[in-house]
Amino acid sequence: MTMTSGSDNALCGQLLLIDADAACARQTGSTLREALLVAPRVTHSAGGRAAADLLRKTRFDVIIADLDSLGDLSPSSEDAMQRLVRLAQGALILAVAGTGSVSAALGAMRAGAHDYVAKPVSGPVLVGRLAELAQRHGRPRSLGVEAEPNPVVTDFAGFVGASSAMQFLYEQIGRVATSSAPVFITGESGTGKDVCAEALHSKGPRAGNRFVAINCAAIPRDLMESELFGVVRGAFTGAHDDRKGAAELADGGTLFLDEVGEMDLSLQSKLLRFLQTGMISRVGETAARKVDVRVICATNRNPMQMIADRQFREDLFYRLHVLPIHLPPLRQRPSDVMILTRHFLARYAREEHKTFAGITQDAAQHLTAADWPGNVRQLQNLVRRLVVMFDGGEITAAMIEAADIESKVAPAQVPVEAPRADRRSILPMWQQEQRIIEDAIATFGGNISMAAAALEISPSTIYRKRQSWSDMAVAG
Repeated sequence: MTMTSGSDNALCGQLLLIDADAACARQTGSTLREALLVAPRVTHSAGGRAAADLLRKTRFDVIIADLDSLGDLSPSSEDAMQRLVRLAQGALILAVAGTGSVSAALGAMRAGAHDYVAKPVSGPVLVGRLAELAQRHGRPRSLGVEAEPNPVVTDFAGFVGASSAMQFLYEQIGRVATSSAPVFITGESGTGKDVCAEALHSKGPRAGNRFVAINCAAIPRDLMESELFGVVRGAFTGAHDDRKGAAELADGGTLFLDEVGEMDLSLQSKLLRFLQTGMISRVGETAARKVDVRVICATNRNPMQMIADRQFREDLFYRLHVLPIHLPPLRQRPSDVMILTRHFLARYAREEHKTFAGITQDAAQHLTAADWPGNVRQLQNLVRRLVVMFDGGEITAAMIEAADIESKVAPAQVPVEAPRADRRSILPMWQQEQRIIEDAIATFGGNISMAAAALEISPSTIYRKRQSWSDMAVAG
């Protein structure tokens, strides 16, 4: 069955709609016909097998797939989605899942779907999500949405940035915040993992209750358990009073465990038990207390590597790694550097009662070209130093060089000329690309959609490259 909207001259792209419910499919087609600026050709398939046959013959720009309708292709919706992704030839894929099927939706995204919407599907939500996907993946013309682009958000819950990576992050935070499931934040030092945790709290239903943060790397190991779960009087020397721990203080709110990978393995087992039961016992106490908290954790290390090195429990990782969020490093979003610079310049100039006229072009090029190993925190410190060191006027490249202490220190730690025998051999470009992509996939525990978002490429690109690497290995 093919439902075509408008005349042939008005068609804009090919859309495959997979839904076993014919009435629901008609409603979706009607919604698209009424809401999109230039309606695409909509082809309806009642099941996964029929859809797979169509994908072998026809190339589609967009696929909207009801996960409950893919059962004839595979009993596992994730496996069925994986099969569709292989046949999709780079199409944008939107999964549709029942309100109680969040795990199925996340599985579909692991398999390569670009996003998902929950049933019942709202017309504006569906069209808006399709528009977001088209804009994010550089294909607005395939849906005729370029005339009404989504507004670019430059300031969101403590974050500053307008790049596509940050737009995706803002959307992800907004969606994840409404859940009570654990969140696992990864990202390099200085990318704003604490800001992300507070944003998830402030945007969610627990915003009216406490947000309690604990840095697992900053507390001595012998005190960590009492800091997390509390202590009763006399439990050890110095315990003069009963004291609540971070988990109990956050009851009804959010508990943020920063640098969770630094937690001692014995305490990790107690944290796992707390996550499984919702019960805690203060140090020196036998009675258990019920605590209701949402747990958010973060690390700047590769969790899969920590597991391999036996520094992090695998069962704890999978208990925490329900809703992963990755914060992109600043070097991967150079378009945000000047937005952040101006933001910090205005902020600190106001605090120091100074006036700056702006930033010269040479200075802007210097800032944008930098690698920023310390990410946003490094840039923030540099701008604050500039404001303190200089009285005002226009920021020049010479002023930046004078204030950029980190860049001056770093070269001294690296030999200018390494012996020829110690130099690393240079890998071919495809092998370097393979290493980058596989590292990103490992960082997200095998979630290809999240890895693709962090790398700012399409999941289908990763599948295509993996296939080419496999073919090369076979040929070799």
